Amino acid sequence: METADSTDKGVGFPVLFGIVAVLGAVGMAVFGFTGDQLASGGALAVAMLGGALSVAAYHVYG
Repeated sequence: METADSTDKGVGFPVLFGIVAVLGAVGMAVFGFTGDQLASGGALAVAMLGGALSVAAYHVYG
């Protein structure tokens, strides 16, 4: 029977990048309400990148 060597990376990195994605989404909403389209677009990029890295980290370390 095989044993798996589990680390906290399988949970920690996806949660960390998920938090980054949520903060980017909040920033996008805040900048959207204030009318700063450039900052809102940057926050959208951060949210999308954070979400993508969260999924990738889950598959790499999970």
